[in-house]
Amino acid sequence: VPSIPSSCCDIFPDCGFRQPGSGVVLTCLDCFLGKGSLHLFEYSIQTSLFLTKLRGGTCSTAASDPPQSVVHRAMYLLQNGFGNYDVFRNNCEDFALYCKTGLLITDSQGVGRSGQASSVIGAPLAAILSSPLKLLMPSPVGVATVTAGMYCMSRYATDIGVRSDVIKVAVEDLAVNLGWGDETVEAADDASSQLTDYHVIQRKD
Repeated sequence: VPSIPSSCCDIFPDCGFRQPGSGVVLTCLDCFLGKGSLHLFEYSIQTSLFLTKLRGGTCSTAASDPPQSVVHRAMYLLQNGFGNYDVFRNNCEDFALYCKTGLLITDSQGVGRSGQASSVIGAPLAAILSSPLKLLMPSPVGVATVTAGMYCMSRYATDIGVRSDVIKVAVEDLAVNLGWGDETVEAADDASSQLTDYHVIQRKD
């Protein structure tokens, strides 16, 4: 998180709050975006539409929980942390997806919830699987079409909405299920005393 402007602190005094050593940070929307733009991630998307989206990390077939459940998970993890960062199994998209759905991957050795991580792995995998087809399909367009199809299918197979190794886990039990033990569940009362006021922005389409 970049330095918080003083003007922001006057409007939103809790902006920039984080527990020591935690990767979860409370910020206002302006500080979060910086010079970036906002993208609306889609939930409960139909399979046919999911397969047409070539870019990972933009949607999921899984359904989002009600806003109050999402905010509860996020605020609890703000106080207690979200474990060690891992680009493939526990990144910022994994955090957002868990807060929105409460779904946890039981296979700790596999790819996490992140659609972007799945895309990074799925693209070279699709290229390898489709390479033998070059001998059977003389047209480069045909090979490219098959490769794109395999890529989309690999993304779909790792989506949390269709995976078989996904369970619903209460945020209070998250540390136990991920083997964090008591290390991340400390000083919840102290953190609560430091957080005075929360401002939640909900977009309704």
